[in-house]
Amino acid sequence: MRFLHAADIHLDSPLRGLSRYEGAPEEEIRQATRKALQNLVGLAIDERVDLVLIAGDLYDGDWQDHNTGLFFGAQMARLNDAGIPVLMIRGNHDAASKMSKSLRLPKNVTLFEHARPETVRLDELGVAIHGQSFAKQAVTENIAAKYPAAVPGLLNIGLLHTSLTGAEGHENYAPCSTDDLLRLEYDYWALGHVHERRVVNEAGVGIGQPPIVFSGNIQGRHIRETGPRGCYLVDVEPGQPPTLEFRPLDVFRWEFCSLTAAEEDSTDDVLAVFEERLGEIVDEADGLPLAVSVEVSGRCVAHAEFAAHPQQWLQEFRNAATQSGHGRVWLEKVRFRTQSPLALSELADDGPLEELRGLVSEVRDSSEQRAQLLASLEPLLKKLPAELTRGDDALPFSNPDTTVDWLNEVLDSVEPLLVEHLRGEGRS
Repeated sequence: MRFLHAADIHLDSPLRGLSRYEGAPEEEIRQATRKALQNLVGLAIDERVDLVLIAGDLYDGDWQDHNTGLFFGAQMARLNDAGIPVLMIRGNHDAASKMSKSLRLPKNVTLFEHARPETVRLDELGVAIHGQSFAKQAVTENIAAKYPAAVPGLLNIGLLHTSLTGAEGHENYAPCSTDDLLRLEYDYWALGHVHERRVVNEAGVGIGQPPIVFSGNIQGRHIRETGPRGCYLVDVEPGQPPTLEFRPLDVFRWEFCSLTAAEEDSTDDVLAVFEERLGEIVDEADGLPLAVSVEVSGRCVAHAEFAAHPQQWLQEFRNAATQSGHGRVWLEKVRFRTQSPLALSELADDGPLEELRGLVSEVRDSSEQRAQLLASLEPLLKKLPAELTRGDDALPFSNPDTTVDWLNEVLDSVEPLLVEHLRGEGRS
């Protein structure tokens, strides 16, 4: 018995984060989820699987037009021609209440009902699949508690869209515990909703030790979804626990590049380190185009230059990425979070530097001082363009906690520049 477990396809969902960068691969971005689904279908045919399971969020919400549904139908027709059945549930993004458009499903596709859990038996394959779709987006009850008992003599698979006991970055939908799932004595749990692939419970020999698996999404959609994305190819032999093999399906990959600059590093040194690390990322990317987010941190002599001319150095990093990435790398963002080796707290001075130290400390430590400083920025904030006040890159003034973090980062950048300016005046 061999099957594919996939989830969170989010068909025709846009990839986010590169639209502002001239030269970004727009075609790869726009078609990424479709091409990933094509890869899923191709893998199923090539591996001659017995069935394909989709654990929710096939769609990202209601279609803009019927082309999304038509594309899915065409891909399922390929599987139908190969004699491969598909069993799927709806999740929070494509819950029954969210989908106003529909097309008749191909005959090889079974969509589980949303009113109650049900069991679909495929006796010719010796398998029973148990599942329930979401009726609405916010399913807050434990629907797994009502899943039917395992069918004796068959391979039992549970299909569920859930956060289990909670997952960072995901709403707590269809909450349940691993014990709730183990209690049903199925042979495999195919989970969706959490976009990071994860084996929650390893396969064991005997009843009550099934793999409980999040396959993750098949295509990363933004910089928080880094690394390979795909599905699990699962093999089950009689009397043996299932074996799992992750297979990547993505066609465009997101990666994070963290660089730590040493105190003696110049700007050229930092760029050289970046080019070396980027080469490693490119080598590990299976030949896929990449969007990379870069963060440079640490105390270094390059800090003053990065802080004084951030836009110039952003372009320098982009230029390095273009050359070192062989035309397959685009920088989603570059953050300079370096610090000067001239720390204000380490400088002994009874004059202007001491006074500056006191002012900076007062702003850091006093909520009243921070409030006054932020209030003085309000007229400026009202004049900012929309891209700086809304969306993923918005300045963080709507959340008090992130506002404090942002202000501390600004102080970290400004403080050494003021120190160097004052020390330079003192030497003239």
